[in-house]
Amino acid sequence: MIEKTTDYGQINLSTDVIATICGGAATECYGVVGMASQKMIDGFYDLLKRDNYSKGIVVENGETGTIINLYIVIGYGVKISEIVYEVQKKVKYVVESTLDINVEAINVYVQSIKIMD
Repeated sequence: MIEKTTDYGQINLSTDVIATICGGAATECYGVVGMASQKMIDGFYDLLKRDNYSKGIVVENGETGTIINLYIVIGYGVKISEIVYEVQKKVKYVVESTLDINVEAINVYVQSIKIMD
C-alpha cells in the first residue's frame, strides 16, 4: 500500500492498482509479448492476462520513492537492452504522471523469450 497525503486528506493506493497501471504501460512497449509470473512451473512461465498483472509485478516502498519489479516476456529477434530501457522509461513516466508518486527504481526481469507473430 502506498500512502500519500494532500491538503484534503490521505490517499491510499493499493499495490494492485499500481501493478495494473505498470502492466498496461509495459505491454504497450514494442517487443514486450506480455507480463510473466514470478514463479516457473515445469520450466515455463505463465503469460498473465490483464486481470492478473499483480502476480508479475512487485511494488515496494523504497527510501526515496516506490520500487517496481516487472517480470516480462519479450519477443525473439529484438535487442533485449533496448526493450528493457523503453519499458523502464515508459513505466516511470506513466506511473509518475498518472499517480503523482515518485519512482525510485524500476527493475525489469526478462523471464522468457517467445517468437512474435
